[in-house]
Amino acid sequence: MAETAADPRKRTLDKDLDKLVQVEEAASFLARGLVAPGLGLLFLALAAVFASVYVAGAPGSLVIIAAAAIGAYMALNIGANDVANNVGPAVGAKALTMGGALLIAAVFETAGALIAGGDVVDTISKGIIDPAAVGDPDVFIRAMMAALVSSALWVNLATWIGAPVSTTHAVVGGVVGAGIAAAGFSSVDWSTMAGIALSWVISPITGGVVAAACLAFIKDAIIYQDDKITAARRWVPLLLAIMSGSFAAYLATKGLGKLIHIGPAMTAVIGLAFFFATWVLARPFIRRQSEGMENRNQSLRRLFNLPLIVSAALLSFAHGANDVANAVGPLAAIVFTAQAQAVSGEVAIPLWVMIIGALGISLGLMLFGPRLIRMVGEQITKLNPMRAFCVALSAAITVIIASALGLPISSTHTAVGAVFGVGFFREWYTTHSKRRRAYLERKGIRLKAEREAVGILSDVYFNEDEAEEGEKAVSREEIARRKLVRRAHVRTIVAAWVTTVPASAALAAGIFVFLDLLT
Repeated sequence: MAETAADPRKRTLDKDLDKLVQVEEAASFLARGLVAPGLGLLFLALAAVFASVYVAGAPGSLVIIAAAAIGAYMALNIGANDVANNVGPAVGAKALTMGGALLIAAVFETAGALIAGGDVVDTISKGIIDPAAVGDPDVFIRAMMAALVSSALWVNLATWIGAPVSTTHAVVGGVVGAGIAAAGFSSVDWSTMAGIALSWVISPITGGVVAAACLAFIKDAIIYQDDKITAARRWVPLLLAIMSGSFAAYLATKGLGKLIHIGPAMTAVIGLAFFFATWVLARPFIRRQSEGMENRNQSLRRLFNLPLIVSAALLSFAHGANDVANAVGPLAAIVFTAQAQAVSGEVAIPLWVMIIGALGISLGLMLFGPRLIRMVGEQITKLNPMRAFCVALSAAITVIIASALGLPISSTHTAVGAVFGVGFFREWYTTHSKRRRAYLERKGIRLKAEREAVGILSDVYFNEDEAEEGEKAVSREEIARRKLVRRAHVRTIVAAWVTTVPASAALAAGIFVFLDLLT
């Protein structure tokens, strides 16, 4: 009887203990989710303290300290959003782990910002706003503050919804909106704005076309050849040489050009020198690496892993050298204007300002970057080392072409456009390639008649690896799930691209009016 009477109490106690355990687990889960935002807020506070060491007692010190915290916030968001384009393809292709990608990107982003970030930044985003039109230093400070806050908030929102956007365009939009609110529409150089709008179209299309052309060559010249290894020994060294020459010219144009003046002729010489040197060295290297490899696509992929790692590092270095200005340019303008009580279009960047930008980008990448890295590398379309190689090569070649033609370009739009190009080309190639069909027939693999719907592949499909192994076919639904370009992501990203400048501008104008009312 006693034991029977005790049972209900024990069951009640067990339920209460289970509830306590569940509460503890929920609290622990919530705490883990707050670690990254907490560290981010700590960095903002440290940036303000760091700035106060250099400007305490100087004119406008309070404004400068507040601007340093906001600049640090912008740097965090650049790291969380923009850097994904540099390392995402390598992660998606499994050439780099997430941890390795974060480490490489953080080191090279910081190095690029501090070594080649430049001493002078066009603080008003390439002449978009005429400093003389603003005139009053206090008004100009409020305008730059509004531009910095609005662009940081917009990039933060884009990161939250999973859309890689151009942080340069966000800053441009912020400057335009604040400039219009401060000095009217006449203060904006609309011809410059037209060029920036043109880059929305030029960048992704050029990046996509170059990446698709590269992948088309690899498929025809290597993948769908009966002797893949021999074909790889012939063509992979040439592809690596093109990549080396392109990146050398890219870095000379967009990175080291801020340290020393490098003209177009010298850029071409540097690119050609690296091209021939790499081609000579890569031929014996690829031959040794390919010895004993099976005649399979899986073997070919290993030949592209090292170039992908190198490209991720070089893209990160160039990005740090160029895009640190997005975080520290308006901040540098505020520092100069507050201390000199004068408005200038170009100012020197203090070292402490550059350090905040460099560390902020790296920390933002480490804390918040993995989500966008997975988006670019894995969720838009499936990448392997060969496709990711085409994306990386496209990013460098497109910047070189645009620079030579004097066309505006966005590195973010270029890289993501290259991912789109690779994915859409694969859709087209799988359905229409006669070479692929002939290859599969030689392998003794029978395909059902591949019927096209609008934008959709056939009911049954063999991918490259399944084709060579004769594995079972994959349904159209499975292709749409894991092989094709995800249309939902395309729509989200394109919508974010189109709205970045107007949204940042509207937000900046509102913030400027609010700051104006406070004063």
